[in-house]
Formats: sequence, C-alpha cells, structure tokens
Amino acid sequence: MIEINNSPIQSIECFGFDILIKRDDLLHPDFSGNKARKFIYFLEKDLSGIDKIVSFGSNQSNAMYSLSVLCKDKGIKFEYYTNHIPDFLKEYPVGNYKYAVKNGMKIKIFDNLKHAFLKNLSKTVKKGSTLYIPEGGRCETSKYGISMLSKEIIEYKKDNNIKKLKIFLPSGTGTTALFLQQSIRDFNDDAKVYTVACVGGKEYLKEQFYSLCKNESYHPEILDTKKYHFGKLDCELYKFWIKLCQQTSIEFDLLYDPIGFSEMVKNLRSSKPSEDEKILYIHQGGIKGNESMLQRYKRKCDESLTNR
Repeated sequence: MIEINNSPIQSIECFGFDILIKRDDLLHPDFSGNKARKFIYFLEKDLSGIDKIVSFGSNQSNAMYSLSVLCKDKGIKFEYYTNHIPDFLKEYPVGNYKYAVKNGMKIKIFDNLKHAFLKNLSKTVKKGSTLYIPEGGRCETSKYGISMLSKEIIEYKKDNNIKKLKIFLPSGTGTTALFLQQSIRDFNDDAKVYTVACVGGKEYLKEQFYSLCKNESYHPEILDTKKYHFGKLDCELYKFWIKLCQQTSIEFDLLYDPIGFSEMVKNLRSSKPSEDEKILYIHQGGIKGNESMLQRYKRKCDESLTNR
C-alpha cells in the first residue's frame, strides 16, 4: 500500500537567488510529483467496485506512469490510449512507457471517431466497473491532492514567519497551478502563484483556467514569455537544465523545468524580490521521463552529460 507524506522544502542558492524548492519529486519513490497530487484522491478512495481505469495521452506521459502505479497498487487493470507508438519505442522501451508497461498497463492506439467520448472527457466518469479519467488528470478530483499541497506550503510559511511568498511552477493544462491558487485563497492566505505556459501559449492556458474555474480571482498569474513548442528539443534549454542540476545538486524534469525555472529567474531579475519576500519553486517530479528525453537531447545537442 502506497503511503504519501508531506514532501520536504529545501533551501538552495542558484543563479544569484535564494530559492525554496518544494520537493514533490520525493513524495514516494514510485508515486510522486504533480501527477501523484492529482491522483491521491483515487489512491485514498475505496475503489472496490472498480476493476479497470481508462485514460489517454502521449506515449511518454507522466500521468500514464502514475496511473499505472496506482492501478498496480490497487490491483486493478489499467488501459491507456495514445495516438502513436513508434516502432523503435516498441522494440526498445524507455522512460515512462517502459515502466508503465512493466506495471501491467495495456496500451492501445487512439481512434478519434471511436474514442470521441474519452477525448472530450472533462471529469471522471464511472461506467459499470470502469473508471474513466481525463487526460493528465485535468478534472475536479485533482483539487483534493493539490489542496493538500497548498496546506503544506501555508503551514511552512507560518512556521517560518514568511510574510510574503511567491510560488512558481510550470504548466501544461494549468490544473495544478489553478487549484493551488484556488486552495490558497480558500485557506485565506495571500501567497501568490505564478506559472508559465509550456503548452500552447498564454491564451491556451487562460482558456484552461476558465474551463475549470470562472472566477478570475482564483487564477494564477501567467508570466509573459515567448511561446514554447511543447516537447520540441531546445539546446539552450538543455544547457540551462545542466547548469540547474549542477548548481542545485537536484535532478529536474527535462520537459517542463528548464522552461519553468528559467522564466522564474528572468522574472526575479526584472522584479527584484524584497527582503521580506521568499521564492518557492515546486519540483513536480517527472524524472522517469528524463530517460527518453536525454536520449533525444544526446542525438541533437553537442553538450556532454559528463559536464553535469
């Protein structure tokens, strides 16, 4: 049985700033990061009437792996749909795909017409003994675990007499950032959440916020950045990631963190935090995905991992 405890907060100095790191990558060896936060609701819920969970997304999704861990722990089947599985990946499994398959995941190719219901899913749906979960855990049930995260942060803030707290994290659909800011407001705290769009740009992220919550006062602040192409290799981001890992002695995710952390540093350099203001960055896990990302970066970029 998987047990989740509070993740530690680590103080580090990097890129000229004192940064607090919320180590959600250390929640559990196999069930960690923001995907674990999103799925803690199902981990703690009685699923005795469920014999299968179904979801969909990319073939290296962090959510896919986390759901495979959840289903293995609960002793139920896991069926996952994706648009494409490269022949090379089938022959030489790596990353989240490899470990999800090891956990018993049955992966299938997504058909837009046949599986329109699944693609348009905006909340968890139970049909018979099957539970359908939206892509990436983008649904209301995710607020349960993210509210736990906000409570941990607020307690740390009070215990350490922090007057002002800025919280930074990168976003895909923005579910974690939105529910984190909403929960903080619900707890009557004034900590401010800042995020950066790693998928689809600022307008896309705003749309995602509104689809989950119409009240703008609950929305995090989206940093003004260039538009990033999700999953596209960027050697400058790769070089930043290497420096980040070197300066902190922490391994970060290669997909989101180089964007999230570098944009946070840019913001801090322009805004210059006051003496009574603390900065917290949320490490959202996703480290198993580095296995496949590093292979791609090795082929594209000249930087050697021996310089890490």
